[in-house]
Amino acid sequence: MGQSESVLILGGTGQAGTGAAALLRQWHPALPLTIAGRDIDRARRVADELGSATAATIDLRRGDLGLPADRRYSAVVAALWDDRLHGLRFAQHRGLPYLSISSGLVDIAPEVVAVAQRANAAPILVASHYCAGAVVLAALHSARRFDRIDTIRISAVLDELDTGGPAGIADLQRWSTATSAGLVRRDGVFTWVTGPDAQADVRRTDGTDLPGQSIAILDVTSLALATDAPDVRFDFAVGESAGRRRGEPASFEVRIDLEGAGRGGAPIRRSRYLVHPAGQRPMTATGIALGVERLLGLRGEAVAPGIHTPETLLDPAYAVERMAETGAYFIGAPGES
Repeated sequence: MGQSESVLILGGTGQAGTGAAALLRQWHPALPLTIAGRDIDRARRVADELGSATAATIDLRRGDLGLPADRRYSAVVAALWDDRLHGLRFAQHRGLPYLSISSGLVDIAPEVVAVAQRANAAPILVASHYCAGAVVLAALHSARRFDRIDTIRISAVLDELDTGGPAGIADLQRWSTATSAGLVRRDGVFTWVTGPDAQADVRRTDGTDLPGQSIAILDVTSLALATDAPDVRFDFAVGESAGRRRGEPASFEVRIDLEGAGRGGAPIRRSRYLVHPAGQRPMTATGIALGVERLLGLRGEAVAPGIHTPETLLDPAYAVERMAETGAYFIGAPGES
């Protein structure tokens, strides 16, 4: 990768894009970055703050994204919904790694088909998981003590003041329009649940509950297939986080419950929370930055063309180290081992 080839971050002025760019700058100071957005003045401000970064305007309605034909890039990051798949096609035509975070489980079919039709064009990382795969990696890190996993339950609280910028809010609205059903794995079968079956209380770190429900999210499929757990569920609630209930900023909190067997077949269970006092933004940024670092070969071997998910490329232990550097930490669930 030449120094003139920069990571093109579509939506680089949004919360996810700016956070990921800041981490990439911290981890790899010499890595060139291009902050691309609709507002060039805002993009320039972000680029100037980063240093060794350039700004660009993009038009997602155009196949060339409205970018100069002579510009060269090392990767394309869609930190927003690539609704026409022009960012993906741009990357495929140039053989560039591509990462997306906003498609969601109900929107990935066009992305998957586009990659299948040109499987050898470029490595594509589908990271439309919660916090760009950070929670999946944290759960797999927690699962390392198990020889067999029977049940995984993820319970996430998103503070209503921490839903992200306009793009993040639009994502939530689009996903809820696509389906109100949740996707679970039950007795080995991926199953849609609605009504009472989908409803669940989500317990905050302070022991209080929020009404939530099972959602259709890629974390369910990734965790189920990575662990062979026959029962997997992801419950989600939007409301006041434990941090804000204490008069502090909105916090990020996800409970990870695992049940199965350890060495020798003895039954074990583990319940703990992954917490970040600054909310979901640094977690999502970490998920994106980890993916970009890996796709560029800055850590690990070269990534082959084709479709990938976070757990197929990233080491959970390393990912958790990076999360901790941003201020994330684990705590035991009250009353649980």
